[in-house]
Amino acid sequence: MRRRTGLAIAGVSALAWGEWLNWRWSRALVGCRGGASAAGVVLGYRNPQATANLINRWRVRAGIRSIAADDAHGTCVIFSGGATSSGASKAQLMADYAKSVLEFDGTMLLEDQSATTWENVTNVIPLLEDVERIKIASQPAHALKARAYLRRQRPDLAEKLVRADDYRPGEWTFVKPLLALYGLWTLRGLKADERKVSL
Repeated sequence: MRRRTGLAIAGVSALAWGEWLNWRWSRALVGCRGGASAAGVVLGYRNPQATANLINRWRVRAGIRSIAADDAHGTCVIFSGGATSSGASKAQLMADYAKSVLEFDGTMLLEDQSATTWENVTNVIPLLEDVERIKIASQPAHALKARAYLRRQRPDLAEKLVRADDYRPGEWTFVKPLLALYGLWTLRGLKADERKVSL
């Protein structure tokens, strides 16, 4: 009985920790800037098949809902990701999913050359010059990493970063502890002052 109780407490604690850490990451390195135009940047994940995989489908949904409340004028979604083994780029697979499955009819821009998160950020910069708010959508730790990279590459554009809708309580709950562990590993190289969050 005690063992089961201990396991239950440990399981609940792990879930709560995963939720909390992902929640904190989703709110790091963002402001509350206003403005009429916004861009949701959706970062692609490796995708060996010919259609968007589970992670990329979720990222597309997060990117679209991130701009759903914005004025349609001057607002767009940017899909970023280079070639996959199937031949099509991650950006194209995500855009196809947005259009054919989610029936998204807003403005979509594709950046289809990137192979890494650093390149994602580098290559979308020309598309972000004229927008007033930037929302980077991915799993919270990955999006935080991209925001930190934007601060390194273009601090002036990083001032336009606002929260994306890529964290929701109860979404991916049972996976969030694993995402938190992976996030701690992927964020280990970032400077503490860039993260502004205790890891």
